[in-house]
Amino acid sequence: MTQQSPATTPVIVVGVGPEEVDSALAFAAEEAVRARCGLHLVHALHVAPPGPENALLTDVDVEKWGREVLELAVKHAEDLVDGVVPVTHELRRGAPVHVLVEAGRDARMVVLEHRHLSKLSRIVNRTVAGGVAAHLPVPVVAVPSGWSPSEGHQVVVAGVDVPERSDEVLRTAIAEARARDASLRVVHAWSWPTYDTDLPPRSEDHRRWTERSRAEVRAALDRMGDESVAIDADVQVHPGRVIEAILEASKDADLLVIGRHDPLVPVGSHIGPVARAVLREAGCPVLLANPRPHRAVYHP
Repeated sequence: MTQQSPATTPVIVVGVGPEEVDSALAFAAEEAVRARCGLHLVHALHVAPPGPENALLTDVDVEKWGREVLELAVKHAEDLVDGVVPVTHELRRGAPVHVLVEAGRDARMVVLEHRHLSKLSRIVNRTVAGGVAAHLPVPVVAVPSGWSPSEGHQVVVAGVDVPERSDEVLRTAIAEARARDASLRVVHAWSWPTYDTDLPPRSEDHRRWTERSRAEVRAALDRMGDESVAIDADVQVHPGRVIEAILEASKDADLLVIGRHDPLVPVGSHIGPVARAVLREAGCPVLLANPRPHRAVYHP
């Protein structure tokens, strides 16, 4: 197997690790075929410093193993796309986050797989997915291990935290829903004003805040400039924490689109607490939309 470079046009980059990547490949292959763009598989070969735990492993052994892992993933990807789009690949030395950030700078999107295992495993996988998303201005998708594409009518969910700052989330979710001929569901949660937290909300106040929040989401949809989207979208507004609202609304979703912190801002909580929590718990692929417009964003 020889190494190949990706095409000059934006491709979908898939991170290939030592664990299974079947779910990530299934999602990425479907996206690549739909968008008629190449699929580029990248495996990061992270060679650990010499020590007693790896004394019997040489650099040659590690590289051979890495090539075998990548070769299996390439064969699977080629079967999935069935010749419709090209599949390229490369083996790079370095830490996974650094390698994937470098490989994905000009990508259409970067797709990674994560697993719901032990707390330690969740932290490790979150570090890769969150680390990549925190440093790339392109869409990043985290696909839960064991996920597979549905065969019925699809649903795309957009999780809106602050409606006034949700343009990229909504724009991306609308594009993905159209590409799939899927229904669009927009979910938003509002919190009771802090100065009233000691007072139980009256029913009329609850209704007033719900309708106010719904109007803000509808206004955000109107900014997209497509009347049919604003009319057809299923807007769900709930009181409470946004994380729980998003997870509940996306239980039957084929794709969940949420926002993240700007990767070019050097301070803050990287991708943000909401994105971190949703990545950890969601049962469907999660697309972390760009904090700002990017030329590689998918527009059908």
